[in-house]
Amino acid sequence: MPRPTVSLILAAALSAGAAQAAQPPIQPGYWESTNKLLSPIKQSKTERRCITPADVDKFVSGPSNRHYACTYPTKVFAGGKIALKGTCVSKKGHRVAVKGAGAYTPTSFTLTAEIATEFLGLDITGKASTDAHRIGDVCPPPETKGEN
Repeated sequence: MPRPTVSLILAAALSAGAAQAAQPPIQPGYWESTNKLLSPIKQSKTERRCITPADVDKFVSGPSNRHYACTYPTKVFAGGKIALKGTCVSKKGHRVAVKGAGAYTPTSFTLTAEIATEFLGLDITGKASTDAHRIGDVCPPPETKGEN
């Protein structure tokens, strides 16, 4: 069954900020996020990501992740609160409704989202969350692959 990853929700939360705030809602730096699918299946993944000053606008205004293109007719990222409601569509045309709420600061945010889709004639709903925080001003150097 295709299912949205929690990073989809992270992208959605961050994309909501671009239309609402003149100043980016997050600070650049080294960020860690813990993404959890709470239901119908439980899974968790922690990721670290470098967000440079040049990347902030792209990061907070990106309309999709690599798997889904998302539109959010309702998106508020202001006054420390996050609210969004929209639809994400996979490259294969699979639609997922997303409704989320949370809170943010320049160095952290939390978001809980409800997701709903139809698959093989069944209505499937679930919950996911993202907790992220800035862990440093400076990003570590990229790892070099293939050196012996």
